[in-house]
Amino acid sequence: MSTPGAPTPQDIATATQRLREDLALAYRLFAHLDMTDTVYTHLSVRLPGPGHRFLVNPYGYLFEEITASSLVEVDARGQPAQPTTMPVNPAGFVIHSAVHGRRPDAACVMHTHTLAGMAIAAQQGGLLPINQISMEFYNAVAVHEYEGIAEDRNLSERERLVRDLGDHKVMILKNHGLLSVGRTIAEAFYYMYYLEQACRIQLAAQSGGQPLSIPSPQMLAHVRSQFSTGADKGEMLWNALRRKMQREQPDYMT
Repeated sequence: MSTPGAPTPQDIATATQRLREDLALAYRLFAHLDMTDTVYTHLSVRLPGPGHRFLVNPYGYLFEEITASSLVEVDARGQPAQPTTMPVNPAGFVIHSAVHGRRPDAACVMHTHTLAGMAIAAQQGGLLPINQISMEFYNAVAVHEYEGIAEDRNLSERERLVRDLGDHKVMILKNHGLLSVGRTIAEAFYYMYYLEQACRIQLAAQSGGQPLSIPSPQMLAHVRSQFSTGADKGEMLWNALRRKMQREQPDYMT
C-alpha cells in the first residue's frame, strides 16, 4: 500500500517521461545555439522515485541526435541502471555525480566546452561585469582551479570541486569550461545560456581594443539584486523555446 500523499508509480512514470522530453529538448537547444563540443560534455537530470538515478546522453551521439527515448538512465556511478544497448561514458559523469551527490537542489547539472566559455576560463580575470547580462553573475560565479582531466579515481578533486561550487548556480572550471546547476532543467538552462552569453559579450568587447567600462561596486550590487531568483527561474524562456523546437524539431520528444 502506498503512503498517503506519496507519488504513485503512474505519477513517477509521467514525471520521468516529462524529464526525458525536457532533457532531450535541452540537448537540441545546445546544438541549435552552438554550445556543444561534438559528442563530448553532458547534461544530466535526477529522476524521481527511489534510489539515485539520472538521465544522460548516450556516448558518441551528437546533441542534435538526442531524443527522449535515447537518453540513458544511470546510477550514481554513471553505470547503466536500465537494460540498454546505448553506449555510456561513466568517466563523463564524474563531475555530474559529484555535484548531484552533494547538492540536493541540483536536480539538473549542465557542463559545456564552448569556445567562449573556454576562452574566459583561460583568462586570469575571469568573468567581468561589463554588461547587464554579466551583472547577474556579479560575485555569484564559483571558480575551480584546473587539476587535469576529471577522472572517477580522483575522489579528492571531486570533493574540492563541490567545495568550490558551494551554493552557487554557476561555476567556471579554469582552463576547462563552464558548469551550471538548477532545481529544474529550465533553471539550469537559463543560467548556462546567460553565462555563455556573458562570456561571448566579454570576448567581443575585449576584441575592440578599447578600455572596458565597469560600473561601481554599488551599482553592480544593485543590478545583481534586481534579477529575480524566484522558484520559476527561466520557465518563461524555457516554455518559449519549447514551442520553437516543437515546431522545428518535434522528433526530440520521440
